[in-house]
This record gives sequence, structure tokens and C-alpha cells, in this order.
Amino acid sequence: MKKKLELKNVKGSYDYSPEEQSIRYFIQDTLRSIFTRYGYKPLETPILSYYDMLAGKYESDNDLLCEIYRLTDQGKRKLGLRYDLTVPFAKYIALTKDLRLPFKRFEIGKVFRDGPVKTGRDREFLQCDVDVVGLSGVDIEGELISLWFNGFKALGIDVYVKYNSRNLMRGIIEVVTSFRDEQIDRVVTVLDKLDKLSKDEIKSELIKVGVTECDKLLEYFDMDIEDLEKEFNNSNNEMLLKGIEEILELKSILEALGYQKDAVFCPSLARGQDYYTGNVFEVYAKNDELTCSLGGGGRYDKMITEFIQDGNTYPAVGVSFGLSTIYEILKRRVTQKYNSTFILIAPLNTMIDSLILANTIRDIGINVEVDMRNSKLKKSFEYADKEKIPFVIVYGEDEVKNGKFKMKNMITKEEVEISLSNLDKLALMVKVNK
Repeated sequence: MKKKLELKNVKGSYDYSPEEQSIRYFIQDTLRSIFTRYGYKPLETPILSYYDMLAGKYESDNDLLCEIYRLTDQGKRKLGLRYDLTVPFAKYIALTKDLRLPFKRFEIGKVFRDGPVKTGRDREFLQCDVDVVGLSGVDIEGELISLWFNGFKALGIDVYVKYNSRNLMRGIIEVVTSFRDEQIDRVVTVLDKLDKLSKDEIKSELIKVGVTECDKLLEYFDMDIEDLEKEFNNSNNEMLLKGIEEILELKSILEALGYQKDAVFCPSLARGQDYYTGNVFEVYAKNDELTCSLGGGGRYDKMITEFIQDGNTYPAVGVSFGLSTIYEILKRRVTQKYNSTFILIAPLNTMIDSLILANTIRDIGINVEVDMRNSKLKKSFEYADKEKIPFVIVYGEDEVKNGKFKMKNMITKEEVEISLSNLDKLALMVKVNK
């Protein structure tokens, strides 16, 4: 007996209805417009990669390696599905010999991670990255944060940005604890939880990783940047001084751009990935529409350089837009069904003529659907009403003969007669009601 097939989605992957996908398209189209306005160029990279390339920048015990979807092709080659857009981006830089730097790109594409599923974290999802390679200054970081603000403004989401320097963070830890390398990384991981755990819980975690001066350390991570500058004015820790300089310069740029109220220095912000080398940023929604971040980013000057290893340096910085979290916010705001079709043509024994009329109207930039069910006129109006199509044209033999038809507004119930020789009147009516 043939086994009954169980129809369901893989956990962490979803179908999106036409209404839901319309929201997702709106997000992508809006952001593409903003990216292009800033001079960023579109890039598309393959979903399939050689596994060694995906895994190459991580140690064998890194948790991310467990999340890579692995597969083998018919030639027994070891492949994987990309888990982010950064490694394929680095590969593109390495393979494009005539690439001129700085190179500014954006990419919106699917990535895959075989990890735990929770709100805002799926196994198959869209990433949206904006990156620049070839610029080492803080000016470009200010531009990227400006792009963030304008992108979210275009989406109708009021946001604020947190920023910090990994150099500042690591420098303070080094001065207080005399730790190095992996020990500092463990402290960074703990301090990154300062906005999630109580101070007593943080102290307990710090003690576990060997910190004895917990109070002194936490005191520094409660200061603003001006106080930190005064406190460490005579320090000889180059990493710490570089971090202070990076933050002061970025703060100055953000203030000049008018973002002083919505860009906040946060000394405990670490951005979990250890490949960040300088300033890091995260963006959050105001009004607590969602408490998790809507995007993150920062400077990663070593990653592409070490990935390519051709003797050149590739300073890089980028930000991402969390399309899944943005979608969750916008989806909650939609209170009624949306349809991008503006006109339904109801043929009355005039199917071919109705198809010709539909194409004529489409040629002037209006979305049209023809009811092909050969149903009664009442059914066509019911369909338009249910699908939120705002206008209906009844097109019978008399309309074809006279070169005129009536278009009904499904909201006001008003009917207007329109001549085929004057479709500008139709276009104006639709434009007013968009």
C-alpha cells in the first residue's frame, strides 16, 4: 500500500499568502529605492557554495558550523547552503579582478541556518545587507547609519540606533583585568547581556570568567563617552584610545547629520560576532513595537582581507535590515485585505474583446484582471468586493459596438461612462483612488 504523503512545511520555513507577500515586496522595493539613492549597487550571489569556503573562517568548534546545511552533488563534491551574505560577498571580491574600490553593494537574498526556531529566527529567511569595501574612515559609517534612518523612515517605522566600539570595549577590559584575547572575548560576551540581565546576574557571570574587579569594570560600562575620555586621558592602552577616538568621531558625524536624539552611545554593545574590529551598531523600533533589534552592523576590516589572502587589505563596513522583524511590524498594522488589481473586467459574451480592452488599459500602467469564469454579473461584483478590487467594468456587445463602457466604483457605487478614445479619464479616476 502506498504511504500517505504528509503535507507540511519544514520547520522554520513558511508559505506567504498574496497579502503577506505584498507586504514583503513593499519592504524590498522600498529599501532598494533607498539603497540606489545612496549610490549602492545591486549584487546577487549563489545560494549554493562549496562547504570548505563557508566553513573556512571558523574554528572547528564554532557553533555556526553546526547550522550549515550540507549536501553533496552528483560529483561527490561537498557543498552547503549559504548561511549569510558576507562570505559569498567576499568570494565575489576575490574573483572580480577588475573591481574598483571602494565598492558599495546591497544584496537581498535567501539564507539558511539549521538552528533553533523562534520569533524572528527562522531556518529559511531573507537577509538584506548593505556593505562597503575599501574605505577605512568613520565617515562611511555615518552614511550607513543615515541610510538606516532613511530606510526605516520610508517604511514608516520610527527607530533609534545604538553604537559602540569593540576597541573601546576590549581596551577597558584589558586595562581593568589585564586579560588577553580569548579571556577578553569571554568578558565581552557577558557584558553584551547588560541590557538583558540584572547587575547581580552580570557580576555572577563575570566572576565565573575570572573577573575580580567587577564593580570597577561595571562602573566604566555605565559612563558616557565624554567621561570615559576624561578617565582614560593619560592611558597608554592604544586599543582603548583608538576606541574613544572612533566613538567621538562617529558621534560628531551623527550630530552633524541631525541624529543626536536618535543615536545613542551604548558602551556594552558588542554585536556577538568576533569578526568586528571597530565600531558596531544596532537599530531598534521606538514605541516597543518589537523589543529585538531590527538590524545590526559594524566594521570588519580583517575578515575579507584574511579570506582572500592576496597581500592586499580590504577594510569593510556594513549594516543589515532585519526583513523578518520589519515584516512582523508591518503585518500587525495591516487591518484590511490589500489587492494590487485596480480594475476587474466582467465580460458579457465578449471574452476576446475584454482581453483586448484589458491589454489596452494595462498599456497605460493600470493593473487589470479579466473575470474568466463565465459567471453571472452578480458573481463578478461579489468577487470584486471580496478581493477589494475598487473598480468594475461591465463589457458587453453594446459597449464593444459603441466604443464606450461604464466603470463602477465599488466603494461609492458611482458609475462613470468612459470612451475608449479617452482613457485618460479612467487613469485619473484610478489615480485618485489609489
